[in-house]
Amino acid sequence: MRKLKNPWLGIHGYNCFGCAPSNENGVQMRFYEEGNEIISLWKPKAQFQGWINTLHGGIQSVLLDEICAWTVIRKTGKSGVTSRMETRFRKGISTLDRYLVIRAEIVSERRNLVEIKAAIFNEASELCSEAKCQYFTFTPEQAPNMYANPCEPEGDELTMEQAVAALMTE
Repeated sequence: MRKLKNPWLGIHGYNCFGCAPSNENGVQMRFYEEGNEIISLWKPKAQFQGWINTLHGGIQSVLLDEICAWTVIRKTGKSGVTSRMETRFRKGISTLDRYLVIRAEIVSERRNLVEIKAAIFNEASELCSEAKCQYFTFTPEQAPNMYANPCEPEGDELTMEQAVAALMTE
């Protein structure tokens, strides 16, 4: 898998709760591409808990929604907005886990609607949450006004173990 370059770094006003690395209150997700999937490795933090040592469902939804957005951008070259999201919480997620793996891929695309499925797995590789998202994509005329920048791979090919090791050293 290869890391994806964040195409909005350096844009004045960029402060996305999901992916801006400079947003100290955000979840600061980073993304990788492997085949048809977009993957994020993410460290849970106590500040994002709902109940004691349990990741808040709203934060889980943010993680799922954000990876779906990056999947649309990377795999279609388009930008868009969430028009529908159906989330299933299957197993509680501990904020004490060292990392989570979030995966997403496109299920279908027709006209300006893209369907994506996404899932969160805990450190033990157990399915914890999943979502089906529908994105409404912008027309080529609208895209420049919505900062529709392509996200390209950067750096060397990594194994999952190498990516996890890099995350643990941050």
